[in-house]
Amino acid sequence: MEIVTSWMQEGIERGLVQGRQQGELALIKRLLNRRFGSLTPQLQERIQSLSVAELEDLGEALLDFSTVADLEAWLSDR
Repeated sequence: MEIVTSWMQEGIERGLVQGRQQGELALIKRLLNRRFGSLTPQLQERIQSLSVAELEDLGEALLDFSTVADLEAWLSDR
């Protein structure tokens, strides 16, 4: 029988959140690169700093973006 302490559980949960964020980020970056081509390092940095919930919101919002300016405006609202 394995004993899982609270700090172990916390570490596991933190790892799951980080993994989910990395997966969301990878998908968003692929979609944006396909739609607009290579993004500036500044935009990439701003996107990387988004939370999982914000990345999910961006995933839906980017369907309505026509230009990189739309992305920049969306990020400015955050």
